[in-house]
Amino acid sequence: MLFRFAAALFLAVLSIAPGLANAEADIRKSANRPSGAQVIQHVIILMQENRTPDNLFHGLPNADIADYGINSKGHKIELGPVALANTYDMDHYHADFVRMYDGGKMDGADLIPADCGKHCPPNMQFKYVQSNDVGPYFQLAEQYAFGDRMFQSNQGASFAAHQFIIAATSAPAPNSELFATDNMYGVPNANKSAGCSALQDEYSPLIDPSGRESLISYPCFEHVTMMDLLDDHGLSWRYYTPGRKFIWTGPVAIHHLYYGKDWNYIIQDPNQVLTDIADGNLANVAWVMPTWLSSDHPHGNDGSGPSWIASVVNAVGNSDYWSNTAIFVTWDDWGGWYDHVPPSIRNSYEYGFRVPLLVVSSYAKSGYVSHQTHDFSSILKFIETAFNLPSLGFGDQYSDDLTDCFNFNQKPLIFHTIRAPLDANHFLREKYEPPLVDPDDD
Repeated sequence: MLFRFAAALFLAVLSIAPGLANAEADIRKSANRPSGAQVIQHVIILMQENRTPDNLFHGLPNADIADYGINSKGHKIELGPVALANTYDMDHYHADFVRMYDGGKMDGADLIPADCGKHCPPNMQFKYVQSNDVGPYFQLAEQYAFGDRMFQSNQGASFAAHQFIIAATSAPAPNSELFATDNMYGVPNANKSAGCSALQDEYSPLIDPSGRESLISYPCFEHVTMMDLLDDHGLSWRYYTPGRKFIWTGPVAIHHLYYGKDWNYIIQDPNQVLTDIADGNLANVAWVMPTWLSSDHPHGNDGSGPSWIASVVNAVGNSDYWSNTAIFVTWDDWGGWYDHVPPSIRNSYEYGFRVPLLVVSSYAKSGYVSHQTHDFSSILKFIETAFNLPSLGFGDQYSDDLTDCFNFNQKPLIFHTIRAPLDANHFLREKYEPPLVDPDDD
């Protein structure tokens, strides 16, 4: 009797042991599983052109969006509708920032010059794009997260903005207190190339800590970038762009990137990102610049920008990448449009005006509007957090990491295809050819 009991006990232990072993394996597996932002294995940065929240997201629920502005005469100006593919463009250089900012009063937008021929519309800076013109953007903002305190890092135009989105600075050298402020100057009517590919007589204005722009530099700089941090930690990256030598291509202005092996990772065709997602070749970090037509840039786009962004999001959302990818959509500068929220001024060149921000992920807070201060460096800080990278040591030292826009403990959101007038096939069918000149007004 005692033998039978001992034998039964032994068999019971044998039957339980595999379960215990499996439980221990699950515990070990769970301990090694990424948590928090480190569940993200892919980051896509989509950078559009020249818009503010007041201009592009008029009427978005729970967001701080104005219905009117104040001009330099102290008059209240009601914001009026304008097409996304409008027919004029406004200046948006550092001097224009100073005019509009006006010491924090935000009343100088009407002083910004515009290229609109002989018939400029009245109050042309005080306009908003109607929501039915940008439906995919509103779908993304309402399903995922939107930032209404996202500021461009810089107080100028595209060239500097595309430096900040790869390095959190537009400094010409390490430990420099100077910033490159605006696009290239020097050779009138030239078919320009930017950065280290620019003509020898081209230059970029520099601003010093006192706010003076009395210095200039050939626009080929040298300092660490996010690409270097990714390289150092065995992480892949790609930079998709309409032209490898344009001002929208941040790496073109970094000497060791332009002249080194990393230049192979600059892909001269934005549409290639759609193919790479479909083929399972998405890099850990991808910067994606649009074509001129899909850029949202005033006086030049064809209204396809919202469909372009939807195409990239849908490609990710309907793939295996959806479970581990964070997509950030932002705009490189304010473009001269009115915005009512004054930026916090950190030094002679940071921050600039508000730009929209969309945060799309299965872990994004659904319908969330972030009122925390973010800038381009915040996106880089998120990459540092997600991949456990060191700081670049520039603006990312002072920025948040956008994790308020996520809930990494939530049940991952099920993706629903974003409805858009044009689908990915529209862009993939296009035979892409780089423009002959820089895709911006400089």
